[in-house]
Amino acid sequence: MPMEGAEIVALIKAGIPDAEVEMTDLAGDNDHWAARVTAASFAGMPRVKQHQAVYAALGGRMGGVLHALQLTTAVPK
Repeated sequence: MPMEGAEIVALIKAGIPDAEVEMTDLAGDNDHWAARVTAASFAGMPRVKQHQAVYAALGGRMGGVLHALQLTTAVPK
């Protein structure tokens, strides 16, 4: 069963409290998502570490319940 966008947002915000998350359903099937995660706590982190922080917040759901996630991370301007 696919993960709802709101559930993905909730998990990311629980793991990265200062995150702002924008979700896009890429295929209209609630199974292929794009997420843009912006967080001040990403400042000074390499992009790989930012992505790892998001994956950690998802608690191992990537590749399982969460089939596909196109991820973009950023620091607020």
